[in-house]
Amino acid sequence: MIKLDIINEVVNRTGITKTKAEMAVETVFESMKQALASGDRIELRGFGIFNVRPRKTGIGRNPRTGAEVAIPPGKAVRFKPGKELQQLH
Repeated sequence: MIKLDIINEVVNRTGITKTKAEMAVETVFESMKQALASGDRIELRGFGIFNVRPRKTGIGRNPRTGAEVAIPPGKAVRFKPGKELQQLH
């Protein structure tokens, strides 16, 4: 599923125009990006939790040459599915 599929689903379920649905979906995603960028946690009950966690530093290897490469510290977005989402098979 891509963003366009989500927009089309909003149009089909609500009957609003595609332009307004696109604006609504973009607003939701932009709000989520801003919240994660500022270090906030996003909890969508019944779906899951998004949060930003520090990424470990360490030593990796270049698969082509086998040379060791330092992995700098950073941050990564993590997603933990909610109970309802975990029960899908």
